[in-house]
Amino acid sequence: MERTYIMTKPDAYQRGLIGKIITRIENKGFKITDMKMMALNEAILTEHYAHLADKPFFPEILEYMTSGPVVGMIVEGNGVVESMRKMMGPTDGLEAAPGTIRGDYANNKSENLIHGSDSLENAEIEIKRFFG
Repeated sequence: MERTYIMTKPDAYQRGLIGKIITRIENKGFKITDMKMMALNEAILTEHYAHLADKPFFPEILEYMTSGPVVGMIVEGNGVVESMRKMMGPTDGLEAAPGTIRGDYANNKSENLIHGSDSLENAEIEIKRFFG
C-alpha cells in the first residue's frame, strides 16, 4: 500500500473547495489516514520549495502560501502517487483537462489549489516534514 502527501493550498480554503477536493480523493477509493489544517511559515516553505528558493518569483510563492491555511493529508492506496498526480492535473490550471481538480477549479498557474508528492521518496520526505 502506497502513501503520499497531499496539501490543499490557501486558495482552496478561501474558495470553499476543501470538501470537494476531499470528496474526490475518497470517491477514488483512497483513504485519508491523517489530516490537519495548518498555517505555514517562511522556514517550512523555504524547505519545501528549496528547488525554487533562488527563483525571482519565490517571494510570490511565500506570500501566496502564507495567505491562509492549508490542509495537509496523508493519503493511502494502490498507485496513489501517480493516480493523485493525474487527478490533480498539470500545475497550470489553464492547461489542465476538465475532470481534474485543477482543470475544474483552478484559473491560473500560481494559485493552483493543491500539491501532491511527485514520487514515493518525496512523499515520505514531505510526510515527515509536515507530520513529524
